[in-house]
Amino acid sequence: MTTMALTSEQVERVAKLARLSLSNDEIEGFRDQLSTIVDYIGKLQSLDVSGVEPTVHAVDVESTPLREDVVGESLTPGEALANAPAKAGTLFLVPRIIE
Repeated sequence: MTTMALTSEQVERVAKLARLSLSNDEIEGFRDQLSTIVDYIGKLQSLDVSGVEPTVHAVDVESTPLREDVVGESLTPGEALANAPAKAGTLFLVPRIIE
């Protein structure tokens, strides 16, 4: 199998799509890492999986024992907010992310 080495330009394009600003050193580091990932995907694509049945879960959900869904005691607002870095009354305060 041949090695798929990505170019710096391809990495810059991916960074632009992800809205990332990368230094030249970061571009070179990611170029190597992404090339390795692309090579690994190529190895996976070469596998014959025609006899493998598709699965949704890694384990058989039908035979996995699950606990009963029983209502239990809830935390009081004070208990729930005890470790909150910021609160207002019985609400969590979070940093604004949309201007």
